[in-house]
Amino acid sequence: MGLIQRIIEKEGIATISISLSRQVTQKVRPPRALYPGFPMGHPLGFPNQISQQLNVLRQLLFYLKTIERPGTIEDVNLTDPTDPNGDRAAY
Repeated sequence: MGLIQRIIEKEGIATISISLSRQVTQKVRPPRALYPGFPMGHPLGFPNQISQQLNVLRQLLFYLKTIERPGTIEDVNLTDPTDPNGDRAAY
């Protein structure tokens, strides 16, 4: 996905991806990525946890606007309720 992101970015469209493997994402180097700490197969969180899934989407929009350095992977452990970044609103 990161390789496609770079092509899209060259056309002037900002992109961000959800990373489920930080090591793979570091090798691919997409323009922007969010690493929420979820296990493989759960990019938006767990089934039936709508507020958590919406929070992931809000985080993606927030970091899409704020990440300025290409290749940045934003680590946000959304599985940890005590993480201060987990409730950041992206309004």
